[in-house]
Amino acid sequence: MQLIIMLNGTFGVGKSSTAEALRSRLPNSMIFDPEMVGIMLRYVTEGVRVKAEDTDDFQDIALWRPMTVMTAAYLQRQYGRALIIPMTLTNRAYFEEIRQGLREVDSDLYHFCLTASPETIQSRLLERGDEEGCWAWQRVESGVTALRSEQFRVHVDTEHQPVPQVVETILSYLPLHS
Repeated sequence: MQLIIMLNGTFGVGKSSTAEALRSRLPNSMIFDPEMVGIMLRYVTEGVRVKAEDTDDFQDIALWRPMTVMTAAYLQRQYGRALIIPMTLTNRAYFEEIRQGLREVDSDLYHFCLTASPETIQSRLLERGDEEGCWAWQRVESGVTALRSEQFRVHVDTEHQPVPQVVETILSYLPLHS
């Protein structure tokens, strides 16, 4: 089964844990983390980015969005696997650009937005070793607020469900698992 599953949500909401657990439940799947594309672009474009791109967020680098979609397309074409893509996308325009691009790669595209309260997310960030006030911490409130939008549905609660239950919820939306 080829498909693309976008796992969206703020930093610390449980995307990586959910992606790993989902991969173990979906045969013939792989995880693609677009953050790796962003890290590469930040390195390669150092000193040449235009002002609008030269922020503290690699998603503002114009090439990140099409390269994320292109990398997903090549991964799926080369390896013929379902893609699980965990990423934090709160900018509505960036989200739509990537979602539309991924839909062109594979019409079987599913988007899930993992949710929890800011307090729970901040607690999780501390547990994983992030310091209070770090880059991810500073974006929790705005991310939680932005991702409440209907545009980012299907919302899946990670605050009151353990990862296996979150995975079961996601699987219930997928073909052959409902």
